[in-house]
Amino acid sequence: QVQLVESGGGLVQAGGSLRLSCAASRRPFSSYAMGWFRQAPGKEREFVATISGYGLTTYYGDSVKGRFTISRDNAKNTVYLQMNSLKPEDTAVYYCAQASYVHTTASQYDYWGQGTQVTVSS
Repeated sequence: QVQLVESGGGLVQAGGSLRLSCAASRRPFSSYAMGWFRQAPGKEREFVATISGYGLTTYYGDSVKGRFTISRDNAKNTVYLQMNSLKPEDTAVYYCAQASYVHTTASQYDYWGQGTQVTVSS
């Protein structure tokens, strides 16, 4: 059974930073693209960022470009989301997901983590 386990969420003030981590069980980890999505209450799930298997290709959602950075450590089977200059509108449950190729569409991802809450206070 494939497992994706997110960590690193929490409460932060506007302008602050958080780093999310997602550990994946499916091997070889480098064979799969990883993505981050988020969902705020009453809203659709939103694409945040994605990274290819060896980290050569990344894409970001417009709302996070220039503030968030996705990266991965294949030796640790982990993907990260560094979030800087956080805004109250970044408040959401953040999910990591795994796919065969980089995608910006949630339906293209095969496996999902349970999510981690990020709350940004004003």
